[in-house]
Amino acid sequence: MTRTVVAVLLAGGTGTRLYPASRSHRPKQFLALGDDDDDDRSLLRRTADRASFADDVVSVTRDEYADRVSETVPEATVLTEPAGKDTGPALAYAASEVRERFDEDAVMLCLPSDHVVGDGFRETAETAIDVAARTDALVTLGVEPDRPATGYGYIEPGEDRGDHSEVAVFREKPDAETAERLLEQGCLWNAGMFAWRPAAFLDAARSGPLAPVVDALDSGTDPAVAFDRVDPVSVDYAVLERAGDVRVVPAAFDWDDVGAWDSLGRLLDGENAVLGDATTIDASGNVVASDDDNHVSVVGVDDLVVAAYDDRVLVVPKEDTQRVREVVAELADDGLF
Repeated sequence: MTRTVVAVLLAGGTGTRLYPASRSHRPKQFLALGDDDDDDRSLLRRTADRASFADDVVSVTRDEYADRVSETVPEATVLTEPAGKDTGPALAYAASEVRERFDEDAVMLCLPSDHVVGDGFRETAETAIDVAARTDALVTLGVEPDRPATGYGYIEPGEDRGDHSEVAVFREKPDAETAERLLEQGCLWNAGMFAWRPAAFLDAARSGPLAPVVDALDSGTDPAVAFDRVDPVSVDYAVLERAGDVRVVPAAFDWDDVGAWDSLGRLLDGENAVLGDATTIDASGNVVASDDDNHVSVVGVDDLVVAAYDDRVLVVPKEDTQRVREVVAELADDGLF
């Protein structure tokens, strides 16, 4: 059966943990990060190229990024969020618009625009699209973990359905001991990539925190007014963890969300992970990154992040990269992010 597939690219985040490469005027999705030094495409452009088999492309972003998104992905219909309120309201808005603008029986393939994804994505995505179309369930892509990561949510698969499984339960980001146990139990990482029909998603969303925004959008209320009626909330908490029928398709590809500077150490080969122009002497396990206007030299140190972009320099132990948020919070308070 022929079906319309609409790729929905989520491009409204700021990527604060990758400061100073990521700034308020230059969020992570517009950066060229990854495991291929010769690929100068931004993460957003790579996501659009990865989903090029879809019939249509929609990108959901903030007003301040809309022009940049249009320049980067000119083939996309750009939806501007009235306010940044996390992935729950953004995807409710996208589902409402896809239902109205395209085929109401279309399948949405929802993708974060700031992840690094290896070969094999299309096969997995097409399986998820097929499962969503034939079951009318909400479908998530689950990545097989290669380490007991504490920075990701986990999915515990339930009954095996052949090309996918039912979802038994979603697990919140665990501590180190729990992550080891989830790995042993065969749980999957929740990568934040989904497939569903707009109606299926909106129906599920009506029984949770997104009910006010869904009801408002259904009645033709201005999106700005609709967004005022809901608090920021992730789609996982607002919908997936509450829905009655959620399925998971195991992902047959490598994946990383490049969420913080230490992730480049996993993506880039070498004694030190180097992005940009750098010299390293008697140093190992470092992540060294810079833009075209900065050269970084690292001598006699191990396991640091040293990042120089614009007129900003960040130095932090690699094990503390999550604390970059604290720096950004202070800078943002002073209007300097």
